[in-house]
Amino acid sequence: MTSEEPVQLAVIVGSVREVRFGPVVATWFVGRAKQRDDLTIDVIDLADTPIPSAGFADRIGVADAYVVVTPEYNHSFPGPLKHAIDSVRTQWKAKPVGFVSYGGLSGGLRAVEPLRVVFAELHAVTVRDTVSFHGGRRCFDEAGNPREAHQVNLAATILLDQVTWWAHALRSARAVRPYAF
Repeated sequence: MTSEEPVQLAVIVGSVREVRFGPVVATWFVGRAKQRDDLTIDVIDLADTPIPSAGFADRIGVADAYVVVTPEYNHSFPGPLKHAIDSVRTQWKAKPVGFVSYGGLSGGLRAVEPLRVVFAELHAVTVRDTVSFHGGRRCFDEAGNPREAHQVNLAATILLDQVTWWAHALRSARAVRPYAF
């Protein structure tokens, strides 16, 4: 794979509850990502994906980068998301991870912070900027569009730019010197 090839981005929907808002947020974000010609997208909805499974491990393994769409539950991220992350190990190494979060007053950012620690332990690189929706459902209209579209679209562009930059940089680095730690 050359550094010029599109980045394979896995968008992971981290909530598995029956009544969940994650698919609305993920659909909006994936729509933004699909507007770019430097990305190919694989949506991994944990509600529809057996964990652990060879299929999940393979999809994580072929991805160059990840964006995790996560709610905040009890000041952290969902347990099934942690189970999914922990079900694979080497596939995360030396790859970038970005976050789109949603939730009450913190917009899900209290879920993102512990995820950064988890991914650091797995030798993944988390990007600085996030997209967060404070108040979750109130941030979207009935059609699933963000009410503050300009602001969050800009945030999504910044996040995707960072994830893509890191994906290319780390892909090139792994080609020159495989990450063996």
